[in-house]
Amino acid sequence: MIRGAVITLIVLMSAFALWFFLVPGPNKLSQLDGLAGGGSSVEQVVEGAGFGTHGQKLDVWRPSGSGAKKLPVVVFFYGGGWHDGTRQGYVFVGRALAAQGFVVVVPDYRKVPDVRFPAFVADGAEAMRWVRDHIGAYGGDPSRVAVMGHSAGAYIAAMLTLDTRYLVASCADPHFIKAAVGLSGPYDFYPFTTANSRNAFGAFPTPKDTQPISYARADAPPMLLVTSTADTTVKPRNAIALRDKLKALGVRVEFRDYPGLSHEEVAMAFSKPFRSKGPVLADSVAFLKAALTDRKH
Repeated sequence: MIRGAVITLIVLMSAFALWFFLVPGPNKLSQLDGLAGGGSSVEQVVEGAGFGTHGQKLDVWRPSGSGAKKLPVVVFFYGGGWHDGTRQGYVFVGRALAAQGFVVVVPDYRKVPDVRFPAFVADGAEAMRWVRDHIGAYGGDPSRVAVMGHSAGAYIAAMLTLDTRYLVASCADPHFIKAAVGLSGPYDFYPFTTANSRNAFGAFPTPKDTQPISYARADAPPMLLVTSTADTTVKPRNAIALRDKLKALGVRVEFRDYPGLSHEEVAMAFSKPFRSKGPVLADSVAFLKAALTDRKH
């Protein structure tokens, strides 16, 4: 009996080790979120819908039993240094925001080394076109659309929000985005000092044109910029610099610093088992609900 228990324990430990080392971090968060009941009050209504001109796909989440009322929309762009990540890994974000009353779109986008800037931003713009044309069929209100992203995804969200050329090209409406949340995002990072940034942007002929801060404008929609002083991946100065420039222009901008959180933990806090790390979800939801009910934007 003891020998059998030892064998069982070894098998379980081996299975855990395989899961821990082979399953990507975001996928782990989504699996743990599901085990903790993160999907109990939401439903996935779209899985792998095609959009754009390069075979991109997206998923859509919403609250269960939403009824006929049109809900505000959040388009979430995941991170991964412009070279990694999948929409399937961020199910935990889709669930978390849908449970708070949003229709949530999580698109994929092309990555390095297959593409360089501005391809991944253009993919984000094509996702916005899909939202404009189709989100009403899934209970979303196309007049109340926000973008959100973490890390490289926050970069995409910020570029779509501030550089209106992308929205004009995709939606013919530079004001389609009504609010934006940037989580641990790079907005002012030239000169390029990391391999990821050099690989994604180094070949672009005018580097400063790759920086979201270059497009700060007085008529930008409300923005929430989140950082953490323990973040050694994307330095807090990015969010601080963009905050200061937007404020100087009179833009409604909110700023949150979660001092003890690492770069990854800001995203982890959306997964139900790790929400005690910080009120990132609650603060983001409060900002979005206020911004998307403000009819001036």
